[in-house]
Amino acid sequence: MEKKTDELFHPSLAAALMKLDPEDGEQIMEYLKTHALLTREKALLQASVRDQKKLLVENGKLKKDIEQLRAQLSEKQRRRTAKTLLAPAPPPTQRSPAHGTPVNQTPSPAGATAAVPTEPPPPSSSSLNQRERQSRRRRGERKARPTSDSLSLGAEPRLDVSRLDLRVGRILSVRRHPLAEALSVQEVDVGEGAPRTVVSKLGGGANLEELQGGIVVLLCNVKACKLRGVVSQARLLRCAASDDRTELLTPPTSSAPGDRVTFLNYPGDPDRELPSKQKVWELLQPDLQVDCRGVANYKGCGFEVKGKGLCRAPSLTNCTIR
Repeated sequence: MEKKTDELFHPSLAAALMKLDPEDGEQIMEYLKTHALLTREKALLQASVRDQKKLLVENGKLKKDIEQLRAQLSEKQRRRTAKTLLAPAPPPTQRSPAHGTPVNQTPSPAGATAAVPTEPPPPSSSSLNQRERQSRRRRGERKARPTSDSLSLGAEPRLDVSRLDLRVGRILSVRRHPLAEALSVQEVDVGEGAPRTVVSKLGGGANLEELQGGIVVLLCNVKACKLRGVVSQARLLRCAASDDRTELLTPPTSSAPGDRVTFLNYPGDPDRELPSKQKVWELLQPDLQVDCRGVANYKGCGFEVKGKGLCRAPSLTNCTIR
């Protein structure tokens, strides 16, 4: 350090100070050296701070670019998957009927190796009718194929949570099922002209009076089915740590009956009615979870009522949604 500070001052300066003030010249020189060192360290520190700020700005830009590229990649993968799912099946190969031309098998007088076709006989009425029927059949198949393709396009365009019609509902009344002690019957307002009847298994220890007036999340595009004589028109979503520890999934407090529950990473309109043969609910249910913070999610994407918040379990964490 002394060598570096000595470089900052000319020897004549030290000699002049000692000549002017023999007693304090050495202390003044030390003070000047210390001050010069501090000034230099301050300049180095400011330069490093500027470099650090530049690095932070560049890191922010790089992170933003990475997020944009990641979003573009996921969008391309989603489109490629959708294109693969929506691609029409190749048309079946049809064997056309053999309309061979009769060939004279006798060798030509000149000894030519190629067979010489004879004049075809006039087509009979039966062969004409057969050809017309075959052409009509082929034309009919060509016309019917786009219809079947369009039906297949509308039947199963994708398999993710956006196919579920999840809505907020308010329980207007609740009672025990007349024929099953373990079941209960709710009348739920989901923002339609009339409430929906829902039959659900809430457990024998559930206090039904406390449920009345509460807001819940319902799956509304399941096929209506009769459970022990009562038709159920929707499914009440529950959080379940076990068969005995269950509670209803709760939407944000400011939600209103009829509000859609959506998923940021899975846009799209839900099915009008889930096809029972495809078992969409059964295939998606393993990915419907409540995380360690009590937030309901599908593959890490939260159940969201747009502009109002996320759906949660009242007290359970790390459990499934049924």
